[in-house]
Amino acid sequence: MTASQTAEPSSNGRQPHPVSSGPVVQLPTAFGDFVTQAWTDLVTGAEHLAVSSPNPPKDGKAPLVRLHSECLTGDVFGSYRCDCGEQLAYALELIAENGGTLLYLRGQEGRGIGLANKIKAYALQEAGFDTVEANEQLGLPVDARCYKAAAQILAEMGLHEIRLLSNNPDKQNRLATAGVKVVEMVPTEVPSREQNLRYLQTKKDRMDHLLTLDTEPAGLPRTGTDTFDHEQD
Repeated sequence: MTASQTAEPSSNGRQPHPVSSGPVVQLPTAFGDFVTQAWTDLVTGAEHLAVSSPNPPKDGKAPLVRLHSECLTGDVFGSYRCDCGEQLAYALELIAENGGTLLYLRGQEGRGIGLANKIKAYALQEAGFDTVEANEQLGLPVDARCYKAAAQILAEMGLHEIRLLSNNPDKQNRLATAGVKVVEMVPTEVPSREQNLRYLQTKKDRMDHLLTLDTEPAGLPRTGTDTFDHEQD
């Protein structure tokens, strides 16, 4: 039984979110050698994966942590509609080099609206709506994700103070509410593409993401004539 499965509140007075964990195993990858552990959210049934460097953080700094929301189209198929797959690869490279953990959060497709609804939102985006407006047109939250399980997993891994790999200040705020202290935000901005520039601009302008964004996509080849939005990070 993990600490979160007891009925006792945590030291900060918050009731632990119930999660359970499996064994830690080796995970050699193209990005380096990691160790990995599966976690189950006992409230939702969602299964998450912690992918960690076996080495301690460099220079005694707080560990790097990436909360990566599942994105089938970007992570698996390399979709250019978003920057999710590229952020995933970038985060794993940084963690392999500097130490830390990536939590791959399943059940958070499309900022929590699910795969089928994400594709419906794509259709609305192709009709001219941005990523925020598309969710609203579907009667869905702009961001339906919950980080209680993620915060509990981090706590049970001993990661109470972290350097968060993200461009999204809302993640920092939600983790703080759940009892995880973010001592530094480490940007994960990757070069934009023509196909995702409008989406990234929407995240910057309407969701306060910490993005610089060049006027033109940074040195990436054009592969189509349309621009699209997406919803993640």
